Amino acid sequence: MVKIFFSYSHKDEDVRNELEVHLSMLKRQVIVETWHDRRIDAGADFADVIDNNMEDSDIILLLVSPYFLASDYCYEIELQRALEKHQAKDARVIPVILDPCDWHHTSFGNLLAVPKDGTPISKYPNQHEAFLEIVTVIRNIAQKEGKVSVQPRKSSSNEPQRAILPRSSNLRVKKTFTDQDKNDFLEDTFKYIAKYIDGSLQELEKRNESLTTKYRRIDTNHFTAAIYRNGKSVRSCKIWLGCLFGKGIAYSTDTTSGDNSMNDSLGVEDDGYTLYWKPLMSFSNADREVQLSQEGAAEHFWEQLITPLQG
Repeated sequence: MVKIFFSYSHKDEDVRNELEVHLSMLKRQVIVETWHDRRIDAGADFADVIDNNMEDSDIILLLVSPYFLASDYCYEIELQRALEKHQAKDARVIPVILDPCDWHHTSFGNLLAVPKDGTPISKYPNQHEAFLEIVTVIRNIAQKEGKVSVQPRKSSSNEPQRAILPRSSNLRVKKTFTDQDKNDFLEDTFKYIAKYIDGSLQELEKRNESLTTKYRRIDTNHFTAAIYRNGKSVRSCKIWLGCLFGKGIAYSTDTTSGDNSMNDSLGVEDDGYTLYWKPLMSFSNADREVQLSQEGAAEHFWEQLITPLQG
């Protein structure tokens, strides 16, 4: 069973309550259990109880709003520990965007948010649709990680039920990643980036009347993206499998150049625990230490395409 931890501002308590209502079927099926700070007993040490429950969580939902970003406790304490667990693969951090706010420029801005495309729940004409999207994502994660529980069968009066034992959240062990592991990660990420860029272009065009976009798949290993303002080309790029520094994914602002010319590229690396993406053409020490997830790699390239239009 997956344990969900809510990180939120008390000003958003009504939305948290509504989300819990939509998680009811997952609870009935013993797929998830949820925890938030309103379940702290009187007289308990507030900080210790929160820390213990976060450490034991499998999914951490960040209920993101202007109030969340303004909360020192949410942003400086809960968020930082949540991101550490996410980076260590001890938990999955999912930003849930409640209201329009400046979340793209936060330390979790590279994570894939819900509802779809990070559209705030408050922007949905029927907010039940937004909550259903969130529930579907959580169900899929639980199934993918193999943590979907089956309702225990009823036992006879003489057959004892097996107890659910407490466990540590510190269960990581080092492993050796094979060439096949890295190739699969490479190909899966490239497919994901292609879908991510295509979906982002479509949404960009939908939200801006003066802009039109075009995504074109050249072949299995190459695609291009273009943005036009009033019919005039303003941004374009080519993204493909392969780079000058070994196996990776490359990015170029010149869609007509060959594969030996690029502006940026990402390479596959591992730390003994997980595979991740690392910028290969950065001159910054800070950038060289970045470890990007699949979603982070896609956003890394999307930012290069879109940022010049946002200045």
